[in-house]
Amino acid sequence: MQPLADGYHPLAPGKLATLVTFLEMKARPARPLRPAPAGYQLKPVERWDIAAYKTLYTEIGWEWLWTSRLLIDEADLDRRLHAPETLSFVPERDGRPMGILEMDFTEPREPEIAFFGLVPDAIGGGVGGWLMDEAIALAFDRRQARRLWLHTCHFDSPQALPFYMAMGFTPFARAVEVFDDPRLLGKLDPGAGPHVPVIANARLPHEG
Repeated sequence: MQPLADGYHPLAPGKLATLVTFLEMKARPARPLRPAPAGYQLKPVERWDIAAYKTLYTEIGWEWLWTSRLLIDEADLDRRLHAPETLSFVPERDGRPMGILEMDFTEPREPEIAFFGLVPDAIGGGVGGWLMDEAIALAFDRRQARRLWLHTCHFDSPQALPFYMAMGFTPFARAVEVFDDPRLLGKLDPGAGPHVPVIANARLPHEG
C-alpha cells in the first residue's frame, strides 16, 4: 500500500473518504471487571437473522455512516457473520438488543474487535465501558490473546476515539478509507450521517 502524497486528492463522484485510526492493547488493564448495568445481560449470538441484524446495524450506525455490511450481498454477509472465527454478542435489556459486539479470531492470539456499538438510547450509564471490559476479558482471560485491536474513523462519534483510549487502547497507525456513499446507492436514507453532506457530482473548486 503506497502512502498518499501531501496535498488534496480528488474523489470520484459518489465516493466518501474517511481517516481511520487503528488502536491496540497488548495486556489487559489492571482493573476489576465492571458489573452489568441494571437490566442488562450479554447474550452470545449463535445464529443471526440477517434482516434483524441489518436493522440493528443500521440503528447503531445510521448517524455515523456505518456502511460496510450494507454494501455486500446477503450471502456474503451470512458467511462473514457465521464464520467459525467470528464471535458475536448483543447486550440485551428487557429482551431488546441494544448493541453489537463482534470479534474476529482469524488470528487467534491477535483478535480484532470488528464491530462495537450501541443503539442511541443505550449510550451513557456505563453500558459501553461494561461491554468493552467483557470484550477485553474474552480476549485476554479466556482466549489468552497477546494483542487486541480495533479501528475507528472520523465519521464515527467524536466520543469513540477518546473512549477507546480511556479503556486502554493505544493508537498505532492511520489510513484513509475510500468507499461508496451508501446514501447514493439507496442503502441508507439521505438523512443518515448528517455531519457528512451528500455530494452526488463531486468536483474540485477550480473546475467551476
